[in-house]
Amino acid sequence: MSPIGVWTNEDGKAKFEIYKCSGDKLCGKIVSLREPNRNGKPKMDDNNPNKSLRNRPLVGLEFLKGFEYDGDNKWDEGTIYDPESGKTYSCYMKMVSKDKMEVKGYIGISLIGRTQNWTRVDGTASTK
Repeated sequence: MSPIGVWTNEDGKAKFEIYKCSGDKLCGKIVSLREPNRNGKPKMDDNNPNKSLRNRPLVGLEFLKGFEYDGDNKWDEGTIYDPESGKTYSCYMKMVSKDKMEVKGYIGISLIGRTQNWTRVDGTASTK
């Protein structure tokens, strides 16, 4: 079971594409937002702590980075960036079934953190 493809989160606010990015590592980017605009303009990375990155559009933003296969349908050692808070967390992804995946962002140890269940939208990954 592979997470490569297009996914949506529990609240359906966005769709994400997961793809191979360097060697066997996986990354992910935002490919669409349910509400892509704010005040008639594309939503930007307004909450980024780095002021020079706040003019990046959210659509196309790589927010998952560096995931390595850890065995047992789990990819670990990655990070997830939350554009709503501007914070980056350690993260793992674990395939629950072909079309369901558990994604957990955490600080420190993985026992404490926030878990979301993502659902596959499309199993074919486009080119980055």
